[in-house]
Amino acid sequence: MTFFRNVVWFTKGLREYTKSGYEKASVYFGQDDLKVDISQRSFMITGANSGIGKTTALTIAKLGGVVHMVCRNRERGEKALKEILEASGNTNVYLHELDISKPRAIAAFAQSFEESGKPLHVLINNAGVLLTETERQFTEDDLEVTFATNTLGTHIMTTSFIPILSKYEDPRVVIVTSGGMLVQKLDLKDLQFSRLKPFDGTMAYAQTKRQQVVLTEQYSCRWPGVHFSCMHPGWADTPGVRTSIPGFYNKMKDKLRTEEQGADTLVWLAVAKGVTQHPSGLFFQDRKVVPVHLPLAWTRSSPQEHEKLMEILDSLSAQTTK
Repeated sequence: MTFFRNVVWFTKGLREYTKSGYEKASVYFGQDDLKVDISQRSFMITGANSGIGKTTALTIAKLGGVVHMVCRNRERGEKALKEILEASGNTNVYLHELDISKPRAIAAFAQSFEESGKPLHVLINNAGVLLTETERQFTEDDLEVTFATNTLGTHIMTTSFIPILSKYEDPRVVIVTSGGMLVQKLDLKDLQFSRLKPFDGTMAYAQTKRQQVVLTEQYSCRWPGVHFSCMHPGWADTPGVRTSIPGFYNKMKDKLRTEEQGADTLVWLAVAKGVTQHPSGLFFQDRKVVPVHLPLAWTRSSPQEHEKLMEILDSLSAQTTK
């Protein structure tokens, strides 16, 4: 079954996730969707110092929005901030240093942001990690790094900022996931990959991206006043792709999307007025809703499993943010 899923997914990817796939899809984009006045709206983007996150921050800054860049590395963040300020001419761009794999740091950051009284209308969970090591790596809280960053970190960021977002009109949360999740079925028995030997960073990444899709659906039920969505950027030429999966990059580099093409749907979900006409909790690719399962791939899980994932993450959040 795994082989079948991979073949179907890669065939789909060649057709849809590449540069040519974007070009075909973009013919149907609304030409005025991004012609919006967002000068009074505030956006927070994690992982904003490179790749799709940086491109999204720059695009929103050019559109006039207030941008809060959340970056793990201050030096790289400051370099990206300077470039965005110069390229956009927008002075309302701010840098925050935060490692999304550290629960207590996230909780403290959210509390500090709320106490500052600054508004926030859109949270973009973009930060993620794909490890290349063959052994599991752990955080200071003894959490596997992929899970701690992509799943638990995203969960704590989201739940911590809901009280702030809920104060303002048209609040949104967008999660950057991956089409790679289509080859994975939710696995609650091994959330931190202790049984995955040798450790496979690509598989772990795909599983956490499946978890993010499930979380997006669950969030939409828990907080109906906020619009939630997740998206797949396609196969884009980013620094992360080059370093994390160099074999794939070398084979596919001529077919990869640009960072701007990869970020397009992310920006659209964050700023376009028509987005909220779609129900909350859906998965998007190239500005349209797409299925979260491949045909005949046996990747569906039950509502009870989805609720259980939320319970586990709520419990871990409470334990690790004390």
